[in-house]
Amino acid sequence: MVESDLYNRFYYFISILILIRHIPFLKAVLLHSLTAFGGPQGHLGMMMKTFVDKRKDVTKEELMEYVSFCQLLPGASSTQTLTLIGYKRGGLLLAIITLLVWILPACILMGSLSFVVSMIGKDNLKSSVFQFIQAMAIGFLAYAAFKAFKISINNLITKVIMLIALAVTFYFFKIPWVFPTLVILGGIATNFSNKRIPQKETIKRRQIKWQNIWIFVLIFIVAGFLSETARTQQWERRKAFNLFENFYRFGSFVFGGGDVLIPLILDQYVARPTAAHIQKNNSNVIKIEREELLTGAGIVRAIPGPVFSIATFTGGIALQDQGKMMQFIGCVIGTIAIFLPSLLLILFFWPVWQYLKKYVVVYRALEGINAIVVGIMFAGTLYLLKDIFITQFSLYSFLNIGVIIGTFLILQLTKIPPPFIVVFCLLLGWFF
Repeated sequence: MVESDLYNRFYYFISILILIRHIPFLKAVLLHSLTAFGGPQGHLGMMMKTFVDKRKDVTKEELMEYVSFCQLLPGASSTQTLTLIGYKRGGLLLAIITLLVWILPACILMGSLSFVVSMIGKDNLKSSVFQFIQAMAIGFLAYAAFKAFKISINNLITKVIMLIALAVTFYFFKIPWVFPTLVILGGIATNFSNKRIPQKETIKRRQIKWQNIWIFVLIFIVAGFLSETARTQQWERRKAFNLFENFYRFGSFVFGGGDVLIPLILDQYVARPTAAHIQKNNSNVIKIEREELLTGAGIVRAIPGPVFSIATFTGGIALQDQGKMMQFIGCVIGTIAIFLPSLLLILFFWPVWQYLKKYVVVYRALEGINAIVVGIMFAGTLYLLKDIFITQFSLYSFLNIGVIIGTFLILQLTKIPPPFIVVFCLLLGWFF
């Protein structure tokens, strides 16, 4: 018994020492979470600048592999990528802490916004201070795409794959299955040549640990069972169970990031409750006003961090009619339910991926997958440009163009930290 206590104390002491060693890394993650605008593609530009160029936590090639791998999985891709960086540095514990440090600032802001919207409404939330943030995010995305292009596009087949991915993604950006389908097809395309990376070693079989995937499946089943039971038996707090099931399901199946998640939320909580069969058979479903939800969807684009933090806002709004405490609980439920699947899927599939990628068919596929990712990034840049005011001869139009080009050039040619670019763009919005 005494030996067991000593072992536990020693284990905790070593864990604390390990965490202390990683404090500079966690500070960098926190700063990244406070300054990372532009969604998953835009976040990659800042990851390149912070964790590759400045801190050397990962190489460019490793970061691109993480991004490619996360594109294969549902969930919040930028969150999964950053979690993997933490996992590489310090294992499971640091990966979980990295996840929490990354998501908490955005989730706290979006949770607070749900209370603001409840009290004063969306009209009072409008501010011109964020008017140049989207242009800045496009600059970050263009920088990330350019850096990725130099790493991953090095022959004719990768150029062709990239251009096809760019065109398909641009025209079908809102369709959720476009991203994983392109990734799979890109991996298949680069396997047609035997000249690429012939397999020379015998791969030893290794035992796969299934715990995390079983936890993922078990939570999915239990959440669905409790949600349906709460609905049919009219539990007093049934909406909380419904909310967890909804967002856990979204986090388990949403490909394509926040641009796909937001339409699903609109369908679930705005459009679906107005359907005739729902009003007749299940009139007490969670219902959110369109104006409230669109307010959150707009503000989440103007704050740093993961776009999936819209789930925190939605959770609070969904339970606002049950009092302030339940509204807070709704924010917590939305946060946990949307990000938990991403964590569990990463922890299960990453070790499996490390084993599978040693096979020649998988290793060759990475070439095509990386080319697809680059095409998606360029398509994201062009897609966002559609919503930027750059087509008319006006001061505002020229400023938008200047912010996009200036952001790209500063990232490419100088060592100015990204937070200073963000502050400058906010000040520009304040003055204009």
